Amino acid sequence: MREILPQLRELIDSDTPFALATVVAVRGSAPRGPGAVMAVTADGRVLGSISGGCLESAVYEEGLDSLAGGAPRIRTYGISDDDAFAVGLTCGGVLSVLIVPYAAGPARDALSAALGRVAAGAPVAVATVTGGAATLGAQRFVDAGDASGTLGGHPWLDAAVDGDARGLLARGSTDQRHYGARGQRRMDEVAVFVQSFNRRARMLVFGAIDHAAATARMGAFLGYRVTVCDARPAFATRERFPDADEVVRAWPHEYLAGTEVDERTVMCVLTHDPKFDVPLLLEALRTPAAYIGVMGSRRTHEDRTARLRAEGADEADLARLASPIGLDLGARTPEETAVSIAAEIVALRWGGTGARLCQAAGDIHRTPSVVP
Repeated sequence: MREILPQLRELIDSDTPFALATVVAVRGSAPRGPGAVMAVTADGRVLGSISGGCLESAVYEEGLDSLAGGAPRIRTYGISDDDAFAVGLTCGGVLSVLIVPYAAGPARDALSAALGRVAAGAPVAVATVTGGAATLGAQRFVDAGDASGTLGGHPWLDAAVDGDARGLLARGSTDQRHYGARGQRRMDEVAVFVQSFNRRARMLVFGAIDHAAATARMGAFLGYRVTVCDARPAFATRERFPDADEVVRAWPHEYLAGTEVDERTVMCVLTHDPKFDVPLLLEALRTPAAYIGVMGSRRTHEDRTARLRAEGADEADLARLASPIGLDLGARTPEETAVSIAAEIVALRWGGTGARLCQAAGDIHRTPSVVP
């Protein structure tokens, strides 16, 4: 939606009716993925693209028809022996497209508010019913601390979607989720497409060791945009880190000084070598990163903190370091260690304690005031 955001806001500001078509599910090969959008105005204009030309004509007609009838609809386009070229998806994929008309009314006002947040750079997730026992096309707008609109089903459905939307929003991910009518997860009574308007949070992994490969794999699984950095060309290779979004060969502190770090970024420093660690951590402590985890024994950590103090780090700086890295799971292998690191990051993100749930009391799911 970002690519046609200015045009959509112009349509809303000028009170021009339009239908918005969104790809909500893809099976197999397809030109564009979930979240691709195309708008059709009442006077016949087309904005954006959902398939690079394959489906635009068919969706254009559906958009005009939905404006005339005033009701949302979902259409599935695919390929078969008889219609291989009728719709044009010769790539062999199957796309589900939700088409929602926006004329004057609360739905249009809510969309306008959400687009304003997106334009301002504020994170927001848009949850839309795409099928099942709730109102097709109904939308709920969710941010880190608030939500508006309703999906037209049971209030527990809204609550369940809010939790999932915040998780996707924190990761900057978009997905279709399925629920029961009362919000039970992983049931097929209600389908909801959650489009997240937030960049993927970054995970920076320093030190191209075996533990780094497992940590990068876990970071990708959690939805992070993963970068592995190491100064040694023989270790920092794409072959060793296929799950990373990028592998950088550079001195870690020099790379960190020149790359983007925000309040959602997590860092995993796995080198446990002072000549790498100390300059890297001094640079890391200058950033607003949400998490700085550092591998090493307690003796290594004591030596490291002494070196950092000698370089000017104060106690507030040192308190930001999660070292030794991870939660106490008794991990032994690189894979188990990666799970313990991921568990600590998730616990920090959502305010968890790391305790066993069967021995804890209170709410299982927490919503912090600020999502790192």
